[in-house]
Amino acid sequence: MSELGLCSRREADEWIAKGWVRVDGKVVSELGTKVHPSQRVTVERQAAAEQSKRVTILINKPVGFVSGQAEDGYKPAVALIKPENRWEEDRSTERFHPTQLRSLVPAGRLDIDSVGLLVLTQDGRVAKKLIGENTDVDKEYLVRVQYLKGGKLPEADLRKLNHGLWMDGKPLLPAKVVWQNDDQLSFTLREGKKRQIRRMCEMVGLKVIGLKRVRIGKVRLGNLPEGKWRYLLPDEHF
Repeated sequence: MSELGLCSRREADEWIAKGWVRVDGKVVSELGTKVHPSQRVTVERQAAAEQSKRVTILINKPVGFVSGQAEDGYKPAVALIKPENRWEEDRSTERFHPTQLRSLVPAGRLDIDSVGLLVLTQDGRVAKKLIGENTDVDKEYLVRVQYLKGGKLPEADLRKLNHGLWMDGKPLLPAKVVWQNDDQLSFTLREGKKRQIRRMCEMVGLKVIGLKRVRIGKVRLGNLPEGKWRYLLPDEHF
């Protein structure tokens, strides 16, 4: 079901437990049931109706908030999702309700000392699209840097940032790294190892002064103010 793009694995488990899944017209109640490629998998309308109620929220995360669970005394970004922090210019007609905070999880990380676009979602399809093993959604960051070796970063090292660095014993995927101005680089990545950009910069003698995620796929941070949130619109797709 997950491979067919119907839902996430967790949602599939829930639907099966509720008796909403049929194989060749027969209700399947046992998790892990084998399905032959020639068999037809269908789900009840209740599943689609429940899925349509699940929200995806975009937040401009400030420094000092962690993406996921609270840790070391720092608050999670989800703590900012309350009516008074909703962006006044949010064009969504969705009405906030506390039930939207249930199972609202970050679809990707953003370091505690980084700011910018963070996606929180109840929709397993969105999470899989953004952080699944085969994701093809790129992410763009604006990174203010200081070169610690004097002068300007050599072109050869800029080329290494684009392709040629290794991390955790593996080569990094090609990236797109270009200068925006004298002290700011734009990074576009298709992977997200822990503190990847900061570690890449350290490898070539750059110190990161500030890091901001401005785009995930086709969805941009835009004018969303720091600390504010809005709903993903029906016509927006990563």
